[in-house]
Amino acid sequence: MALFAIGDLHLALSDTYKPMDIFNGWEGYTEKLEKNWREVISSEDTVVLAGDISWAMKLQNSYKDFEFIENLPGKKIILKGNHDYWWATRSKMEKYFKESGFNTLNILFNNCYEYEKFGICGTRGWVNIGDDTEDEKVLAREVQRLEVSIKEALEKELEPLVFMHYPPVYGASCNYDILDVLYRYDIKKCYYGHVHGYSQKNAVTGVHDGVEYTMISSDYLKFMPYKVL
Repeated sequence: MALFAIGDLHLALSDTYKPMDIFNGWEGYTEKLEKNWREVISSEDTVVLAGDISWAMKLQNSYKDFEFIENLPGKKIILKGNHDYWWATRSKMEKYFKESGFNTLNILFNNCYEYEKFGICGTRGWVNIGDDTEDEKVLAREVQRLEVSIKEALEKELEPLVFMHYPPVYGASCNYDILDVLYRYDIKKCYYGHVHGYSQKNAVTGVHDGVEYTMISSDYLKFMPYKVL
């Protein structure tokens, strides 16, 4: 039994709005992902999917993408990315998964999941733009969701592992609202996606101010799920 993570699958089996094959390094990515996944992940493993799962615009149009994920081995824990336009309320998503027979899919949203002595925590995160009122509101909600998730893990006496879509630190830019939560709860490990292509040169990996950051964007990982534990 092992814990893996990967972000930014950007599946377009349900909705060809934006197949990623047109981008350098993404050629045949769906086939690469399935091959790599099946090589390293068993039915006993757990995989955290860190946002930007499907290009489908509505939940009811996402079936083929989630069917693809469902048919891969392991338990999957899904958090929201900035391009997951299909995302609905947790109850609606869980109802849709149940009605579709997707029994291995789980939503990480204002909660945590137990894995051995660890708590799988997280949220989407957000950009840190400053004076934009709407962005401030979204960021405040994301900060609250992250804190709720971490608190649940601690209440269960689990060590929190944080998974996010947006990076809390990128180049010289820091999202201090998110970082404040990581520091207050003494989070040691944070995994994130979102960053692609040339932009990955500015991604922060390794230990930064006491937190170890690992980037898990699928193209960065060459579509090979990253083994966390």
